[in-house]
Amino acid sequence: MYYFGAKLDIFIHLCKTFAKFFVFQAKISNFALTMKNTLYIIYAFLASICGYTTVAAQDDSLTVDSLVTTDQLAHEMTPWPQSLQQRLDALTGHEMFETSQLGLMVYDLTADSILYTKGHRQLLRPASTMKLVTAIAAIDKLGGSYQFRTSLYYTGYVADRTLSGDIYCVGGFDPRFNTDDMKAFADGIKSMGVDTIRGRILADKTMKNDDGLGEGWCWDDDNPTLSPLLVSGKDKFMERFLLELKESGITVEAITGEGRLPNGAFIICTRFHSIDQILMRMMKDSDNLYAESMFYQVAAAGGDRPADARHARKVIARLIERTGLQPSRYKIADGSGLSLYNYVTAEMEVALLRYAYRNPEIFIHLYPSLPIAGQDGTLKKRMKGGFASGNVHAKTGTLTCITSLAGYCTAANGHLLAFAIINQGVMHDNNGRNFQNRVCEAMCRP
Repeated sequence: MYYFGAKLDIFIHLCKTFAKFFVFQAKISNFALTMKNTLYIIYAFLASICGYTTVAAQDDSLTVDSLVTTDQLAHEMTPWPQSLQQRLDALTGHEMFETSQLGLMVYDLTADSILYTKGHRQLLRPASTMKLVTAIAAIDKLGGSYQFRTSLYYTGYVADRTLSGDIYCVGGFDPRFNTDDMKAFADGIKSMGVDTIRGRILADKTMKNDDGLGEGWCWDDDNPTLSPLLVSGKDKFMERFLLELKESGITVEAITGEGRLPNGAFIICTRFHSIDQILMRMMKDSDNLYAESMFYQVAAAGGDRPADARHARKVIARLIERTGLQPSRYKIADGSGLSLYNYVTAEMEVALLRYAYRNPEIFIHLYPSLPIAGQDGTLKKRMKGGFASGNVHAKTGTLTCITSLAGYCTAANGHLLAFAIINQGVMHDNNGRNFQNRVCEAMCRP
């Protein structure tokens, strides 16, 4: 009996080992999927004869189970999407939700149907998934060919290599304007045959209002400067411009200040960056300055000068209304998610993701900008090695006691899913992220 028992024990563990191998092959082979399920059934049957038990991890860290559990076996034998719903029920039943809030929605875009909801209409702070709202609204309103511009103009006349008149630096809130662009401005003046400027050098910042901070931002946070005239992300444009002129051999006999560009001024140079260039850093790196710049482009799109956050909110409200939801139910404060006054729902974020998917001119710009699980951006170190790796394309969000994740993934049956997860009141960020990682793994696994 001892000999038989020992051999049976070895056979059981071989079944489990080969079954785990076929879990990874099952993504690409129906035969492997059948073998995996068969071996799991044999393993479970023999394990029950020998009295084996399996225990799922129950701690707050939501560690991935190291053993195959009875629930997992049941889920794998259940047709999709019921198996996904069972997996998510198990995850959302964790004890962490006794002390924290959850907003979760999973939507099948291919079948155009809701797959799963849990607290999807709870008003929660989105953190940086607010950037999804801003991005979709901006592409929808401005178009995929939109450009962020900073321009240089002059008035007066040029004689004897001297410009007698004024220079106007017109800000368009381009967060990518850098030292190369500044050099191009100086080269533009030199190309006019000018080596001396007599008059004024004025900054035109009338593109937006004077608010330096967003509504609901914390005073002690690392907040970006909301100036429409920036260089390398800093509010030091005029200082750097004068230095560049000097280094280019141009003598400045002029006073500096601020002023609005008058009619009839002559263009010297315009530097621009595409909406895709802004989107990539805004979404991949979760750059708050880039997001606020995008927010104010939306605000200025209607021709209002100076642009105000209220103008952007009106555009976003009309977009939410087009998704079939009521904008009055939500609070939109800023474009980056830094504000503690933002309140949205998982349902609203999924509605916008669905809207973007159903509008190819938006989706073609939005989708490539999203971080990819296990590969780049703010998801580079998350979900490596599993079914979600390289599959999940989503925007992350983090504020104190808040983590969020919203975007797209492809299920094992080839359907494209949109999802939004907001964890609020989570004292340890890793708990929220680990939960989100496991939800993504559940959506992507066979």
